[in-house]
Amino acid sequence: MDVENSGTNQKDEIEIIEIMQNFGKYQKLQYFYACLAVFFITMIHINFVFVAGDLNYRCRVPECENQYAVYNVTWWPNSTIDRCTRPKLKQGFEIGQTCTNDSFTNAVEECTDWVYETNNTVIATLNLACQPWKSNLIGTIHNFGMMFAMITSGWLADRFGRKPTLIICSVGSCIGHLKVFTSSYYVYMFIEMLEAVVAGGTYTAASVLMIEISGKNRILAGVLFAYAIYMGESIFACIAMFVPYWKDLIRIIYIPPIIFISYIFLLKESPRWLILNGRTEDAKSILLRISKVNNININKQKLENMNEEDLKKQFKIENYEYKETYGDVVKSKEILKRVLVGAFCRFTASFVYYGLMMNSVYLPGNKYTNFMLSTVMSFPGELISMYLMNRIGRKLPIMYGYFICGLLCVASAWTPEGYTWLKIALFLFGKLLVSMCFTGVITYTMELFPTSVRGTLLGICSLASRTGSMFAPLTPILNTVSVILPSMFFGGFAIVAGSLLTLTPETKHLPLMDTVEQIERSIKLREIRRRDISTKGEESNGLM
Repeated sequence: MDVENSGTNQKDEIEIIEIMQNFGKYQKLQYFYACLAVFFITMIHINFVFVAGDLNYRCRVPECENQYAVYNVTWWPNSTIDRCTRPKLKQGFEIGQTCTNDSFTNAVEECTDWVYETNNTVIATLNLACQPWKSNLIGTIHNFGMMFAMITSGWLADRFGRKPTLIICSVGSCIGHLKVFTSSYYVYMFIEMLEAVVAGGTYTAASVLMIEISGKNRILAGVLFAYAIYMGESIFACIAMFVPYWKDLIRIIYIPPIIFISYIFLLKESPRWLILNGRTEDAKSILLRISKVNNININKQKLENMNEEDLKKQFKIENYEYKETYGDVVKSKEILKRVLVGAFCRFTASFVYYGLMMNSVYLPGNKYTNFMLSTVMSFPGELISMYLMNRIGRKLPIMYGYFICGLLCVASAWTPEGYTWLKIALFLFGKLLVSMCFTGVITYTMELFPTSVRGTLLGICSLASRTGSMFAPLTPILNTVSVILPSMFFGGFAIVAGSLLTLTPETKHLPLMDTVEQIERSIKLREIRRRDISTKGEESNGLM
């Protein structure tokens, strides 16, 4: 009887390499932890949209009001006066008199002090009236910080691990809480920049960790990662709607990340990264944990007896004598081509995605509602992306998604103003398709790069993506030249991105590569096979 049970157990055992291919409770928990961090960091990342939003204000007239002035007054002149000038009082007006609509002349003078309708944003707290460049610079500085974070965090994730990078970056975002204690514009800007530099690395570390433990569910990893971002955007809009005062809003979104200290115990490192960096015992410990949590039957004794070489062979991870760096990337034409194509596609996805979102704000209605609707439109795009990329492949859905999105943007630009319903329909479908490309290209670029430099190269692509999101808010300026220019720019970039994707390979059925050398060798083997097939074809034609 014991012999029979032993035989049954051996049949139920799976190979060590298949531990990472089974998607179970372990992956679900790790995905939840990673997505939770991304969810909160997204709210922090877009905080300036409402925290530094514009306010109604007018010039203060000291002769007519005291230091506790209110925005709405009955004595303000009936004539239209811009926010940066104040009406002049008539000669003979004495301080102490009651101001009326007739107390002013038609002349105006430069304003030096202002009265704000509310103190809901930093515009009032930092006294930024009539200085739009300063309020806009808050978002620009934040995005510059994010750009820097994308590069440094990629290197940190490759050098020190995905787990410590994610924990340090997510917990470090709490530094932004200091903004509520400052009344100096330049101190506020410094904290905004520092917060973005620290917190931005959460995106890179979380995305790399998710893709490396996903097994066969790499598309699901990309979709869930994107959904965490969209949920963060939508929930932040809801919170801002009910908590308009910026200091309360800051406290609500900046305090929760402190809980990520618990990730020291909850989050686990990527086994592939551990194996690649020679931490064999740690890797075996996590693999045993995965098999236990997912209820997978493996030969535990065999795993425990494996040395570093055996473990690398089992997971098809090749040895290399030194750490691969930017130098190895530059020397490899194939990797360099993938980086350039991936970076441009990531730039385009962000530029078009956020550009369409920014232009949706000009639609009539509540700004919070419009913002939520623009993010909600992204959700069906993710489902379409997951279905098509699992069913057809990675490359073709993204490529045609860019092409069609570009054509819809161009069509929207040239649609006459009288066809309002058609322009809105083209806008919504364009937003839907760019959302699909946004997620798809993130997953696709993850699969294009080897484990040894994946974090670093994804950091470069994320930098390009962040650059696109920085240029997107500037597109409304093009409307002053021609109303068709923004949509033409979106369409042109999308079509070029789709064309560039013809230069990169399909990755659906390919395993994750671990080194630059491994990719170079696979390309050479592919070229040899093509030559052999071409030669055989010519010989067959000659015989006929």
